Amino acid sequence: MCSKIKNYNMLIFLFIFFGGNLSALEEPSYTIIKKYDDFEIRDYEPYMVAEVDINGTYQNSGNSAFRILAGYIFGDNQSSEKMSMTAPVESENIQSSEKMNMTAPVFSTSDSSVYTYRFVMEKKYNQSNLPKPNDKRIRIKNIDKRTMAVIKFSGRWTEKNFKKHENRLLNNLKTQNITITGDAIYARYNAPFTPWFMRRNEVLFEVNL
Repeated sequence: MCSKIKNYNMLIFLFIFFGGNLSALEEPSYTIIKKYDDFEIRDYEPYMVAEVDINGTYQNSGNSAFRILAGYIFGDNQSSEKMSMTAPVESENIQSSEKMNMTAPVFSTSDSSVYTYRFVMEKKYNQSNLPKPNDKRIRIKNIDKRTMAVIKFSGRWTEKNFKKHENRLLNNLKTQNITITGDAIYARYNAPFTPWFMRRNEVLFEVNL
């Protein structure tokens, strides 16, 4: 019962911040430098994120990460400051615990893995004026300028749907002889109650041109 209440409160929170209006949400700045039939190449300007690592399945890791990160921007920080929601919410499946700054071992099975979830911070913030999180699991990180290959699609946020488009993007990049330099990043731009056919989803890879 307690879990259902928490999930309900989270939906209310996301409704308030997303409001179903995608155009009202601030996004990282980027320039499209080349378009292909099924994907595009973007140059991203630097931006800052709040991120957290969650050990679990694809589905339950997202629920846990949202509660932690949403709490932070909703005022659970040392300044008790409420911040605006931005887009997208990014997630990345960490393949090795060596990439994580943790003091305990991470155990993964075929049904469990480690995921990093990120909320993009508003452009008005920097390292000096961004409220510090109370939750020690949250890290504030600067994302450097980078070049990304991006495939856009609609549909549900299932692992199957994201994996399908990840593989499609990988095949397209191989055909174009474009080298990737990192893991796949899954990006969600809409609130959970947005109809699946109206959602903007993306899979991104950092690339070398």
